Amino acid sequence: MDGTGDEGADWAGSLRIGPVETRLVIDVKNLGEPRLVRSAVNQLIRYRQRIPNVYGIVAAPYISEAAGRIASEEGIGYFDLAGNCRLCFGNVYIRRDGRPNPAVEKRGLRSLYAPKAERILRALLLDPRRTWKIEPLADEAQVSVGLVAKVKRVLEDREWLSADGVGLRLTQPAKLLEDWAKNYQFSRNNVTDFYSLDSLAQIEERVASVSKELGNNYALTGFSAAERIAPMVRYQRATAYVTGDVEEIAKRVGLKPVTSGANVSLIEPYDDGVLAGSREIKGIRIVSAVQTYLDLLSFKGRGQEAAQAVLDEVIKRTW
Repeated sequence: MDGTGDEGADWAGSLRIGPVETRLVIDVKNLGEPRLVRSAVNQLIRYRQRIPNVYGIVAAPYISEAAGRIASEEGIGYFDLAGNCRLCFGNVYIRRDGRPNPAVEKRGLRSLYAPKAERILRALLLDPRRTWKIEPLADEAQVSVGLVAKVKRVLEDREWLSADGVGLRLTQPAKLLEDWAKNYQFSRNNVTDFYSLDSLAQIEERVASVSKELGNNYALTGFSAAERIAPMVRYQRATAYVTGDVEEIAKRVGLKPVTSGANVSLIEPYDDGVLAGSREIKGIRIVSAVQTYLDLLSFKGRGQEAAQAVLDEVIKRTW
């Protein structure tokens, strides 16, 4: 094997196994996101078209399953520093999948799932068929144009969003929502538990009434919201996001603070964006279906079952 490089290649060399010699050309990327891997694959296909007996390989710190599939479908090999690889040429076949990223791109994840960035994701998922310009999207999400540009770049690299002269639009809302759900942290909210002898319907109505009287924003979430858009399971706890003085709200509603046996949870949202897309149903405001889904996945009991119902019956229909 030699390591003499072809012009424009990150590395090129020849490998002889018996009488067969294969020219290996490697394109190295700093990130293994699908868009960047696709770019490398196209470059390697061009090498293969002009140089006989070439086998192209993409290398990156980490190559996801989706990115690896892009390479494999075009007959291009790949490997990463986690140990994932697929090399198939001549009599050689080496494949290893499922190795986790040893150095998760924490910076990228923080930027995508930080509170302000999540406002952009909500706007996109609440109207997934819309084509956006950057400035209107920034206005809708109440964030800076610069942040929209950063989030756009991350979503493009993952091939979940496309951008052209017309604007930008989600192309993979399901993948975005799935990944967000994996990284969503309900624990960022401040939750206070209470008990009341009244029915859940009465409690929810009073939370709505008191919040309106005080001029506070509020919206039911979790099972309380799911019951109004995709009823699936019986529930034993009323749950609502509220702004303002939680103790004052609880006092006016007639709730008793408890450390166990609660049937009411009042939540101070970690970010105002949580309430984006809220709407009224029969005079009571609920969070968006997207927010309901994210929250339900964090709830014990039958939260995942209720979340799946919201996904199937409400969210997927918008895609």
